[in-house]
Amino acid sequence: MADEQKKAKKEPAKKAEKKPAKKAAAKKEGREKKAAPKKAAKKETKGKKDSKAAKGKEKKAESKKAAAKKEPAKKAAPKAKAPATPPVVKASARYVRVAPRKARLIADQVRGMHIESARALLQFSPRGAAHPIHKLINSAAANAENNHELIGDEMRIASITVDEGPTLRRFRPRAMGRATPINKRTSHIRVALTPVED
Repeated sequence: MADEQKKAKKEPAKKAEKKPAKKAAAKKEGREKKAAPKKAAKKETKGKKDSKAAKGKEKKAESKKAAAKKEPAKKAAPKAKAPATPPVVKASARYVRVAPRKARLIADQVRGMHIESARALLQFSPRGAAHPIHKLINSAAANAENNHELIGDEMRIASITVDEGPTLRRFRPRAMGRATPINKRTSHIRVALTPVED
């Protein structure tokens, strides 16, 4: 009796062991069957992506070839070069002890003149502002020769400007204990020369 009971107990345990094994095998098969269509679908999508990528590469290669063909056509058309601007030679004198109003009278006379005729005019001018402006024009001509390798005597005064500098304020004693102001004005003078056009 005891042996039979033991066998009966062992048999259901064996059956229980066999059943889960069968169930696990069935589950694995089901999973594999489900996974098979998914894998096939993935392979198809990969194939589509690869074909799209290949088409995209082909299109890029074609566009590059077309661009390469177009580029020589662009280069073949020569561009009209802009005319070279003549060099401008500058010089400046600052804090010149001449009133700007008096210096502008001389500057207006020599503006636009050839350098030789401007020198002649300034050399024989009775005005006091003529001397510093004459020196400044000679300095600009020297800059043209040394810095720009131009001929100093073949230049023209393109522009000349006179700006007001700081004013020195002084006072003079007058009758009955008064004091009157004296303003000693200064000027900043700038000259620009350009070569004479032939």
